[in-house]
Amino acid sequence: MSTPTVLIHRDQELLAKAAAARLVTRIVDAQAARGAASVVLTGGGVGTAVLAALNATPARDAIDWRKLDVWWGDERFLPSGDPERNETGARAALLDHVDLDPARVHPMPATDGPDGTDPEAAAARYAEELRRAARPEDHGPVPSFDVLMLGVGPDAHVASLFPEMPALYDDRPVVGVRGAPKPPPTRISLTLPSLRAARDVWVLAAGESKAKAVRLGLSPEAGPVQVPVAGARGRRSTLFLLDRAAASELPPGIERIASP
Repeated sequence: MSTPTVLIHRDQELLAKAAAARLVTRIVDAQAARGAASVVLTGGGVGTAVLAALNATPARDAIDWRKLDVWWGDERFLPSGDPERNETGARAALLDHVDLDPARVHPMPATDGPDGTDPEAAAARYAEELRRAARPEDHGPVPSFDVLMLGVGPDAHVASLFPEMPALYDDRPVVGVRGAPKPPPTRISLTLPSLRAARDVWVLAAGESKAKAVRLGLSPEAGPVQVPVAGARGRRSTLFLLDRAAASELPPGIERIASP
């Protein structure tokens, strides 16, 4: 796994704009190299703000949206269109405003989908969709995503992988999560092996409430069962994209780059 690099921005607004600009560059480079690109989206305030910033920048036109695959790292297991679903927020912030190929947008199943309210069956369905998209050179059951974005909770969870919950011991690509400590309690999530399949993992965090989780996630002694964000690492690179408040408790010895 890659060693994290920490990039610090003045506030959440600048963090979102900088991450959006970085995402444009990463997608364009991947499309130039291989003809297509893939991203994994996250929900939450910062994740949605990045998508809104991307929608607002003229640089978005550099992306060939028809050749972009869009996946999700986790989802609240609720009906389609529910405002609490990550998919709903992503569509409102960006996806409904660009010319995506609908066949390349891969939302996680909803409770009004073919599996009804069974999160395990829905997770297995999404795992099969990932398996079909994986290529031989990916060497695994999920694609080698170009960028996988993650928020982090104050308890250091990422996606819907909460500290010490069974999903952290699971090596299946996607799992149903029941009894999540943060509502709603039922969710679907990629597992750590799937997160680590990404070429680049970006951990996005803003606000003082995230500072402790960021510190733990960057501490060499932290383990992913107690501190799930400590297990979020990309194969090629890992970026912690932070605002100053979220970076206020960084452990000593962590290399950091401050933006103007």
